[in-house]
Amino acid sequence: MTKAYRPTREEVQAAAGRTVPDVIAPDLRVLFCGINPGLYTAAVGHHFARPGNRFWPALHLSGFTERRLSAFEERELLARGLGITNVVARATAAAAELSPEEFERGGRLLRAKVKRYRPRFLAVLGVGAYRAAFARPKASVGRQEEKLGAATVWVLPNPSGLNANYLPEDLARLFRELREAVEREL
Repeated sequence: MTKAYRPTREEVQAAAGRTVPDVIAPDLRVLFCGINPGLYTAAVGHHFARPGNRFWPALHLSGFTERRLSAFEERELLARGLGITNVVARATAAAAELSPEEFERGGRLLRAKVKRYRPRFLAVLGVGAYRAAFARPKASVGRQEEKLGAATVWVLPNPSGLNANYLPEDLARLFRELREAVEREL
């Protein structure tokens, strides 16, 4: 499905437990890593698809893309050296439904994925998810001291519209800081 699709309430509810395929290729500039797919995203099969999610606007306003893409255009990211994956693949209504064991397992799987695909940067979208997946309880937003394989690790806020701690302009600024770091290191 390549054009926008609005699922019914029943389709959204039925998406619990589904996965969304990664948008990934070897040697990306940045691999963005969400916490896990929400039900709306899983219902349509495209990352950050729920109306109100601020990932796509932040990506554009930060300069990663020349125009605002939609979730249904996610594969266009690959030509820009960008990709998307998740810490935990299982779709839930809320990240709070995920167990500590799922985060730990997701961290191990993410390490293997980064080793296999070799992105230059890994941007985890959610400080709590990063802390849980990599046993880094004091991690904060921004560049991390540790690398994951050869990838520089960067933590950004969760772009969900439910994350009221960050305004759209704050997200754009933080995404821009990552983009500028990526450009300096290329």
